[in-house]
Amino acid sequence: MRLFSMKTALMSILRKKYNFCKGRAWMEIDLNSLRHNIQVLQNLLPATCELMPAVKGDAYGHGAVRISKELNALGIRAFCVASIIEGVNLRKGGVKGEILILGYTHPSQFFLLKQFRLMQTVVDYEYAQMLNRYGKKVKVHIKIDTGMHRLGERAENITYVAKMFQCHNLIIDGIFTYLCVADSLIKSDEDFTHLQIDRFYRMIEELEKIGFKCSKKHIQSSYGVLNYPELECNYARIGIAMYGVLSSSRDKTKYAVDLKPILSIKARVAAIKELLQGETVGYGLQFTAFKNMTIAIISIGYADGIPRSLSCGVGNVLINGEKAPIIGRICMDQMIIDVSSICNVKQNDIATILGKSGDLEITAGEIAEQAHTITNEILSRLGGRFDKIYCYK
Repeated sequence: MRLFSMKTALMSILRKKYNFCKGRAWMEIDLNSLRHNIQVLQNLLPATCELMPAVKGDAYGHGAVRISKELNALGIRAFCVASIIEGVNLRKGGVKGEILILGYTHPSQFFLLKQFRLMQTVVDYEYAQMLNRYGKKVKVHIKIDTGMHRLGERAENITYVAKMFQCHNLIIDGIFTYLCVADSLIKSDEDFTHLQIDRFYRMIEELEKIGFKCSKKHIQSSYGVLNYPELECNYARIGIAMYGVLSSSRDKTKYAVDLKPILSIKARVAAIKELLQGETVGYGLQFTAFKNMTIAIISIGYADGIPRSLSCGVGNVLINGEKAPIIGRICMDQMIIDVSSICNVKQNDIATILGKSGDLEITAGEIAEQAHTITNEILSRLGGRFDKIYCYK
């Protein structure tokens, strides 16, 4: 009896905490779907290739520490981020394993590499010399520019790459490149991807011929896994696919896999108002009622990362299992929707901005297409004001 009472009390506390987080606007992150996506992507790869999830941009808006700790629980022990502060935050959050900084770190922050056991990308030979002059042993991965011409030492500069291996303060733990059109199945883009792959492995062969062993190699991001899973690598830097979506809903891949979106975004109805024919609403008087209407004010806006370009009828939300258009301009903290044709919408009801309501769904791909961008941007720009609710659905 006592055990039953304790269990009941615990469930009551959890319910209160769960409902407390459903205040103004919140995210729901389905960790079972995350686990599913990890398994699906891992199954595409050779057994010797491990996943190195990209949890930069706060894990594409999903919460980097919580997502990474869930991945730790699945046995994943390597991550990549964009900046050293992102790496530090993971360590402070208790994330285990290797953490690779993909971007540039200023010399004034080199001490953080040692303090928090982080690995730094060598962006070119000059940067390798800078890291070496720091005077302390630093674990690094060398970035090779095989054709994207962003970061990395050019693949043809074998002499400079060899000199990096001779920098006595650099512990070279890996070498990698980025395939810049791996998401495309157009013949010319496939040819360019194969050219990049050839350049990368040819450089590794040349380095090994002169006595420099390349330990851990990685070349694939999400689309590299979905289109070129057969590549022999030690890591695959999965990003957007891990979160259950592709960069565009129009994208096709060689391997069709069952990815499940893990994120939903919901917000409360702050008020219900009547708008008379001829009246206007919102900033700039951009919407004029063509008849008497019922409108709902939703407690979410562009400060939460909702694209302002969804204003004035471009975007929609779901409420009570039905679609409601966004009218007028999206504000910093609110948006206005037309609920004239939806029954029984009340103050404090829940609107779904991303995800499912009844039989309908708004996807990240749909929002990205309406906003003329990609899902990567939509997800990673989501603001820090959301409460995040992690659950196993």
